[in-house]
Amino acid sequence: MRSIRKFGFLAAVGLLAALPVVSQMNPAMKPPEFRGIFNPVMGSGAAYEMTNKAGKTELELTVVGKEEVNGRPGVWLEMGADTPQGGQAYAKNLLVIDGKSATSARMIIQMAGQAPVDVTALFANQPVPPIATDSRESAEHLGTEDVTTPAGTFSCEHYKAKDASWETWISPKVTPWGMVKLVNSSDVTMVLTKVITGATDHIVGNPVPISTGGAGRSGAGSGQGAPTLGQAPPKN
Repeated sequence: MRSIRKFGFLAAVGLLAALPVVSQMNPAMKPPEFRGIFNPVMGSGAAYEMTNKAGKTELELTVVGKEEVNGRPGVWLEMGADTPQGGQAYAKNLLVIDGKSATSARMIIQMAGQAPVDVTALFANQPVPPIATDSRESAEHLGTEDVTTPAGTFSCEHYKAKDASWETWISPKVTPWGMVKLVNSSDVTMVLTKVITGATDHIVGNPVPISTGGAGRSGAGSGQGAPTLGQAPPKN
């Protein structure tokens, strides 16, 4: 159960700032950050190469759905990455937008070849902190620069965090965060490799709810043991 909780926590911090499959691929790889201006466009997204001292990871971040939560607009963000076992793993996060911040309302993950798992219940007592939808609020503007990436050359606005913990180059031609390049103080670099259009949801099947109770009990209190990640739900 501890490993499930840890996996779920990484997943939730994930689409806000991390993805569990990144840690599975390489435990030494720090999770990604997204610093820019949140401007989600349905069916659009971006692919990145994330590099640090541990190696490289390919990530994709796309907008795959909309859903209203308590009268507030929400969008489903999906992130995918390759796994060592082959195939892609995905994490999908429902971000609810409230002014200059966004919070996570639901999280679903699916490892390659396994059933999807809804890990939302893991965060009832340790919710993921809101994230700023505009990184310019905590940064200084360093000017306009052309940045050349595998996805092409973009005219970008260059910002540096006031605490010098990161620098980002953003363009309105990239969604959902506008991020073309990011460098942070942990020696992590993210570079845009592809602008994605026509994106669809990769998570298929009915999500299995994950347990938050004691051994042998499900989070819903049904008395049935909770499945591990990717297991089919228990039969009645």
